Amino acid sequence: MKSISLSMLAIILGLAVGLPQIYGLTQPKAFAAGVQKFPRSLPWGVALMLLGTAWFLYYLNIESIADFAAYKPVLLAAFGAVGLAACFFVQDFLAVRGLAVVLMLLAKLMVDTARWVDTDWRLVMVTWAYVLVVAGIWFTIYPWHLRDLLNWATANEKRVRVGSAIRLAFGLFVAGLGLTVFRGT
Repeated sequence: MKSISLSMLAIILGLAVGLPQIYGLTQPKAFAAGVQKFPRSLPWGVALMLLGTAWFLYYLNIESIADFAAYKPVLLAAFGAVGLAACFFVQDFLAVRGLAVVLMLLAKLMVDTARWVDTDWRLVMVTWAYVLVVAGIWFTIYPWHLRDLLNWATANEKRVRVGSAIRLAFGLFVAGLGLTVFRGT
């Protein structure tokens, strides 16, 4: 994979987290309705599961550990089949399961990108990555907990606005790190 700089990754992730929150601040009811539909959304589920499967297969393909080099074609086929089969046979909370896979793979990218950057601010990205890993594991095991969390967070307009404001501030903070502290890394 062509490497991405920590600066660019922080800007992309910061804006990806922050910009949708503007909609949550301006249209809290519509935002809440869309968020509440996510856990059982089949289109989102298929898209996220296929993205997660492809991304995982990419990492598996470039892995150079000799211990399983002979089995790599079998592993690629088996994991690819599992990812595709999940889209057909595990459709309940597929969006949550697909999101969990993507969160864990994103965390790997974040930690790998921040690993050799010489600033303590990289720990913001690393800590966020570990939170994503824990969330990914949790939502893989208990996907209905994301539904419950989203229902709680969108129960009224005040919660939607406060949550959106916090996520917008965090997204802008991370993007700001990318534009300043991580510049050139």
